[in-house]
Amino acid sequence: MWAAILISALAMTAIVGLRYLLTSGIFAWITGRVRPGLYDGKAKQIGQEIRWSLASAAIYGVPAGVAAWGWQNRGWTQIYMDWNAYPLWYLPLSVLAFLLAHDTWFYWTHRWMHRPRWFRIAHAVHHASKPPTAWTAMSFHPVEALTGAVVIPVLVFLIPIHAAMLGSVLMIMTLMGITNHMGWEMFPRWLVHRGFGNWVITASHHEKHHEQYGCNYGLYFRFWDRICGTDRGLSEKFA
Repeated sequence: MWAAILISALAMTAIVGLRYLLTSGIFAWITGRVRPGLYDGKAKQIGQEIRWSLASAAIYGVPAGVAAWGWQNRGWTQIYMDWNAYPLWYLPLSVLAFLLAHDTWFYWTHRWMHRPRWFRIAHAVHHASKPPTAWTAMSFHPVEALTGAVVIPVLVFLIPIHAAMLGSVLMIMTLMGITNHMGWEMFPRWLVHRGFGNWVITASHHEKHHEQYGCNYGLYFRFWDRICGTDRGLSEKFA
């Protein structure tokens, strides 16, 4: 059993690492085309980001591997394959439930990471990227990586979700993590500064966090920042 779990963890580590290298690499390439020169002089920083991120991939791979093994070999998780197991309207609802739960966990652990002691121990690694790049999204100290690695694996034991919808959650998590850090706003101003941008986080919102630290802690949505009075609006860098 333990050998099978280890193999599953190693496989998930490889998947997470390759996903990071591929998606971050694509957006770094796009950045070079759309914003030429933006990452000039950042080779050392990017190298550090990649090293920390691959270490994070190894940490993410362990609970993901356990969850994958439990699903495939024991049926322990709530992941299902039958499209008729739940009504069709539940498919997007399950994605939203995962995103809301993940966003809540991230907001409060992120605020905790900004307490002076834990910032020095762990979160300073992420904020060493000044400014962040398309390679920054997974650049975490192992302590911080561990807090992020457990969320989705725990949720698959609690909330029923179709395997395809789980893939959608992972895709959204990956794309938002990268695009919110890449140092420029990919969405048009009219979208970011109106209804959509008032509730969904884009680079303009998260860049403000990297500029001022004590604000804009959310991952996907702005509602916890609004409720808790930590929303400081959008970065003027992209205005």
